[in-house]
Order: sequence, then C-alpha cells, then structure tokens
Amino acid sequence: MPLTRSLDDATVVITGASSGIGAATAYALARRGADVVLAARSEEALRLVADRCREQGGRALVVPTDVTDPEAVVRLAARAAAEFGRIDAWVNNAAVGTVGLFDEIPVTEFRRVVEVNLLGTVYGTRAALPWLEAAGGGVLVNNASVLAEVAMPYQSAYNATKHAIRGLADTVRQELRVTGRGHISLCTVLPASIDTPFFRHAANHTGRELTPPPPVYPPELVAETIVRLLRRPRREAYAGGAARLMGLQWRLAPALAERVLGWYTARTQFGPGVRLDATGNVFQADAAAERTDGWQGRRAQLIRLTAAFGLAAAGTAVGTVAAMSRRSRTDR
Repeated sequence: MPLTRSLDDATVVITGASSGIGAATAYALARRGADVVLAARSEEALRLVADRCREQGGRALVVPTDVTDPEAVVRLAARAAAEFGRIDAWVNNAAVGTVGLFDEIPVTEFRRVVEVNLLGTVYGTRAALPWLEAAGGGVLVNNASVLAEVAMPYQSAYNATKHAIRGLADTVRQELRVTGRGHISLCTVLPASIDTPFFRHAANHTGRELTPPPPVYPPELVAETIVRLLRRPRREAYAGGAARLMGLQWRLAPALAERVLGWYTARTQFGPGVRLDATGNVFQADAAAERTDGWQGRRAQLIRLTAAFGLAAAGTAVGTVAAMSRRSRTDR
C-alpha cells in the first residue's frame, strides 16, 4: 500500500542522512515538498544537508542519532512525530563497512558493522511501525544493497548484514500481512555500486585504496528508486542495471557467478593508492560528510569502466545461458 497522502504532505525519516544515498534521498524528497527528518551521528553534517533541503523547498528536522542505541532511535521517532504530527515513511539507510580478509578483520569492527547495519535496521523498523500504524499506513524502506543477494570478497561483515536485512524484511512483511497490517508496506532496495563517500569511509585492512567496483551509479539513482517505492511500493527494487544482471546470474548459475564475481571484484575494488588509515568511520562519524558522491573528478574513468563492465557482463550472461543450454542437452 502506498503512502496515505501525497509526498508534498508526507513526513519521511531517513537514517544515515549525512551523506551519500541518505543525503541524496533527502534532497529528492525535499524537491517534492516533503518534510524530512534527518538522522545520523554528525550534527554538523546533518545541518548542511538540512540547509540544502530547505533551499529546495522542503522542511527539515535534524536529529543526531546513533542507530546502535535503540532508545535513541525511539526518541528519533518521537521527535519526528512531535515536530510534524505523524510519520508517513521511514528509510533505514545507515551503514558502515570494514574491508579485508575475513580472518584479518578485527572482531570489534565486525561486531560494530553488525550493530550499525543490521541492528540499526532492526531498531529503526521497531520504532517506525507504531507510528506508521497510527498514521493509517505508510512505507518502510530498507537499503540493503545488491550484496543482500550476491557476495564479493573482502566484504564479509557488510555482506552478512545485507543478507540479514533482506531476510528480516521478508519475515516482517509476512507478519504484517498475517496480523492484518497490510496497509504498512516494507520494501527492500538493492543498489549496485554507488558513487558515495562509503568507500573512503570504510575501515580498510588491505593497505590499498578502496574504490567502488564498476559499473558505478550516482546516488541520485537510488534516491529516485526510493521515491518511486514510496509512491508505489514493491517487495524489492534494484537500483542500477548491473544489480539486476548480477542477481539474475547468481540465481541462474550460482557457482559460476560466485567465481566470476569474486574474480572480478577482487581486481576492481582496489585503486592504485595506498591506504594507511585503517579505522575509517566505523566508530567515529565524519563531521564533514555532507557530500553525496565519493569519487568526483574520476567520473570519466568510472564511465569508461562502466561501459567495459557492461560488455563483459553481457558476454558472461550469454556464456552462462549457453552453458546451461549445453548442459540441458547433455542431460537429456
């Protein structure tokens, strides 16, 4: 069920709103006249986002929130409802990452990624549901990444949390239906690689510069996908054609796709630079994280890599189908 009112009369809470997809989503909603409630750890960065939202026609409320604190998330919901009278939609978007071989990632960082990405989504969902019910219905969107369906090396903690978020959404959606709360929609977004500061902010134990594996899409693509889900909810929505293609290949030939994607991303998620700072923003917020993009100045290179990936992926898809066809003929 879509929102019970138009976007220009809706109140939307966004976690992880200080940069990247969260900030881009806030701007997209503000342009449509929505009231946005911005949550993240850095108040300074949130205020920059709020100023831009107001410039684009929306009202914005800044609520600094650590999503790993369930009581703080409950207070976030209460502040939003007190300011604007209700909550019509909630976007669980906060996420951090730690990159490295599974057995080399510090346990404390692995736990923190689980706390922010998975438990932050759990706490946000629990806080949102009573207010969406009180509003007569609404939409809850979880940003899960295509890594909720596929996997890539050096991202074990992030992969694990995104798979878990997808499973959580499926279960809660079932429960909403069987308990007569089908007027609340729960949607999952599966973006491909997105050009955000995430790759600069992730904890990094590889000693190498981390870059988004191409093809790389702008955060505005995900923001517009979220806006469409608020207007017309669906169980799941890909953001970026590569995400849809990777999901299809993973379903059709999981063993082959696992090998190919592992080989490809192991060679494309690292740049030529050296990374000496390993901690990233896993424990400390970046006060200046208002930017939506992360690799400005390298867009021409990313576009070329995106085009190359498109050709390679198309060839892989054709090869996969051909292999499956040959296997089918052999089995007969």
